Amino acid sequence: MTADHPERSTEAFFGRRRGKRLRPRQHALLETVLPRLRLNLLDEAPADVRALFARPVRDVRLEIGFGGGEHLMAEIERAPETGMIGVEPFVNGMAKLLSALGEEIPANLRLYDDDATALLDWLPEASLSGIDLLYPDPWPKKKHWKRRFVSATNLDRFARVMRPGAKFRFASDIESYVNWTLIHCRAHPAFVWQAASAEDWHEPYPAWPGTRYEGKAVREGRKPAYLTFLRR
Repeated sequence: MTADHPERSTEAFFGRRRGKRLRPRQHALLETVLPRLRLNLLDEAPADVRALFARPVRDVRLEIGFGGGEHLMAEIERAPETGMIGVEPFVNGMAKLLSALGEEIPANLRLYDDDATALLDWLPEASLSGIDLLYPDPWPKKKHWKRRFVSATNLDRFARVMRPGAKFRFASDIESYVNWTLIHCRAHPAFVWQAASAEDWHEPYPAWPGTRYEGKAVREGRKPAYLTFLRR
């Protein structure tokens, strides 16, 4: 274990890798389009992470566990000058995003389909302007809490790759995970919570598109929380 590369957990932070059977077109996209966008961690990380993209970008953000890709797609279109790296180990989620891309591959998008901690350890220091962790698996049973992505070790990883002033955004409809994240982030010296009142963290982020999972949570009576932490 080193300061730059914390010891990797033996527990995966994500659950199953596959869901229902993929359609032939989805299989084809995984075989043809994903390799063009996938980051290869066997390559040396560039000194300037913006060099990973097909056209010049102003800054780079990371979304961990993008699910069906609704938010990632919205951000790609809303901010073409920002490079977006999306991480999703769930094959069906990756296939859904690839299906939504259409014929033209966005020049400001790169993807990674495995453990996000490996990517975080690969990225250069102070290279990201933001990290989004939106509706992550809450691992509600106490014996599984060590699999929650928000932890002191992973916040160290975040702090290493985020530049001063970068934002870590966390959204969840699970109150215990929201409280867990508040406790961990407020205890970490690199992060400060951006909220003036309780209402602030129940307001969606600017240009928030909503997600299918979020809609289900609201219908079932769970109130989402949207937390923002600033990298000191």
